[in-house]
Amino acid sequence: MFKRILIAYNGTREGKSALLTSKNMADFTKADVHLLAVAGMPANMFLTEGFLPEELIEEEKKRAQEILDEGTSQLKEKGFNVQGHLAVGEPVEEISRLAVELNCDLIVVGHAQKAKFGTRWWRGSVGKSLLDNAPCTVMVARTMNDAAKAAAEALTAESQKT
Repeated sequence: MFKRILIAYNGTREGKSALLTSKNMADFTKADVHLLAVAGMPANMFLTEGFLPEELIEEEKKRAQEILDEGTSQLKEKGFNVQGHLAVGEPVEEISRLAVELNCDLIVVGHAQKAKFGTRWWRGSVGKSLLDNAPCTVMVARTMNDAAKAAAEALTAESQKT
């Protein structure tokens, strides 16, 4: 049974899927919920000699804070006692660092399949890096495409009739 869940949240459709999945898991297990938004610093933002202007860092932190506030308010509206965390840096490192710091036993991330598995594996990804470096179990919440979502809704509606 999971006691402490860390949700890596970025505000995307996939992130919202992770939020929903985590909410259901936390409700079931009565786990503590921690929500993390990472203000990442894309490589193309660095200027000469690794210098990154403070204004760019502050703008990215502001954007990540807004995402974090959105996610925490969604969970609080559902009755969860959630603690938000904001980090600055490389997402995999920050997710892993906070999971260790909080002694989490589950990390939840969102994912949307946009390319064939072989292509993603070859290029590498944040998800793959996280799986390689995570200090605990990682659950990937995958978003459904429209056809799968419609089928799931139809099955739910059908089961409620009986």
